[in-house]
Amino acid sequence: MTLALTAPRRARLDPSWPILIAFAAILIALIVLPMSWLAYFSVTDKTGALTLDNFAKLVTDPTFVDPLITTVILATSSAIICCVVAAPMGWLVARTDMPLRRTIRALVTASFVTPPFLGAIAWELLAAPNSGLLNQLYRGIIGDPGAEPLFNIYTLPGLIFVISCYTFPYVFVLVANALDRIPGDLEDASSILGGRMWVTARRVTIPLALPAVLAGALVAFLQAMTLFGSPAILALPAGFHTMTTKIWSLFQYPPKPELAAAASIPLLVLTVLLLRAEHMILGRRSYAVVGGKQSNPRLVQLGGWKWVALGLAMLVLMNPVFLPYGALLNAAFSRTASQFVSLTNFTLHNIEFVFFELSATKLAFKNTFILGFLSATIGTIIAVVISYLTARRAIAGWRALAFLATAPVAVPGIVLGVGLFLSYTRPPFVLYGTLWILLIAFVTIALPAAYQQLQAAFRTVSVDLEEASRILGATRLQALSHITAPLLRTSVIATWCFIFVGVIRELSAAIILFTSETKVISVLIFDLNESGDLGAIAVLGIIMLVITFAVVVAINRIPGFGGGVRFRS
Repeated sequence: MTLALTAPRRARLDPSWPILIAFAAILIALIVLPMSWLAYFSVTDKTGALTLDNFAKLVTDPTFVDPLITTVILATSSAIICCVVAAPMGWLVARTDMPLRRTIRALVTASFVTPPFLGAIAWELLAAPNSGLLNQLYRGIIGDPGAEPLFNIYTLPGLIFVISCYTFPYVFVLVANALDRIPGDLEDASSILGGRMWVTARRVTIPLALPAVLAGALVAFLQAMTLFGSPAILALPAGFHTMTTKIWSLFQYPPKPELAAAASIPLLVLTVLLLRAEHMILGRRSYAVVGGKQSNPRLVQLGGWKWVALGLAMLVLMNPVFLPYGALLNAAFSRTASQFVSLTNFTLHNIEFVFFELSATKLAFKNTFILGFLSATIGTIIAVVISYLTARRAIAGWRALAFLATAPVAVPGIVLGVGLFLSYTRPPFVLYGTLWILLIAFVTIALPAAYQQLQAAFRTVSVDLEEASRILGATRLQALSHITAPLLRTSVIATWCFIFVGVIRELSAAIILFTSETKVISVLIFDLNESGDLGAIAVLGIIMLVITFAVVVAINRIPGFGGGVRFRS
């Protein structure tokens, strides 16, 4: 007996292909257009004639050579410091019986989600040579008000220190995760064969974790090289530039967009090379773990040294977490930001000023939340569709879509800002001075991480249900919206929150693209720092941190989502 299971099929228009082509066009507009204008302007002069003089000036003019050398020194030093500090901490958390290991991981996350420019402002409060709280405390202890400062944050070593505070979490996360994945069988075998703890570490654990350490060093180098906020806050008052601050200065009056474009190209090329090197290192197969079921690692017993290890870990975390947060809280409730809060100078004036007297606050919050909501919504929709197409290989050009979706990760924020400025300050799309240009920037910056997260989620969902709906007449988009997307609700919500938080923190692209009517919270904080209103900055910074932590906690409370959140600085 044969049963007819199929219903008569009606001819219907399947809108899938036009929509898929539209998404490809969106990716090209987001990425290819600004990078094309950037390349064009880098090889033209003010009249539009082709020239290589812009690049010649970069390598001959000391005003460009010095920032380039400074950037290399800064990035190299930060990468070394991050590895020296973060790799041992990762080992202590992942492989020893040190107390409060979960707390240490949580505190590293706190430094992870702190915007580096806000950390730099906090260290201004702590270590400015004359007014810094730590220097005041030092002079009080030695009883000499006129003594030379113990710390001076307005130096290249001071900048290296601050940037290292907010880039070491990248190395820590990579190393700790790599050590978590190494099975304990190999170390147990080494111990059975007579290997002491340090011999086992040198011959087994370290070689297996070495690719993660090297990849972390490259990520730290990349982050230090492309940061704008911290160098702008600490380097400019000290009288020197990095490449990102130099690019920003070329947009001050009189603007020199051709030189800004040419100066952006080396950052772009270096970023691409570093990301490629990171991919090769993490994908190497020099050390591989072969086997079936893996045992949990046996924790190294530190004995009495575990408390020393905990003390050292907390000492490290004082620099990115405890001291900066304490300085911001002190400044928020003190009449003078450079004085320790007490019963005599405690005040709520800074809060009152921010919310009721500072006219830019309302507009900045409004712009930030509008951009955050729109960027998160649009970015998530784009990431969902592109992830679906590439994970299911639904169209012939899925590899090209995957490349375009991940390409923005190789574009530093300041470089993207320059490209968008050059793209949208002339017809037919004059978007400069509107929120649209910032929306494009934020979506582009967030897209790679959102795409990678959702593509990984798609790979965990079987295609059987989708195929069943297709057999019953559904289009690809209907299968995606009615079958797959609800199954990935957790990942979609987490991605939305991730993009929203990223918008609140973003400064590098926004500082190039904002106007007086499109200012966001991060730019408002930067402007207030230039005017020296540290009390108002502290209030805004605390609000930014509270929002960020609230969203991160909410993400990690979503059932099935516990992988943590990575932010681009």
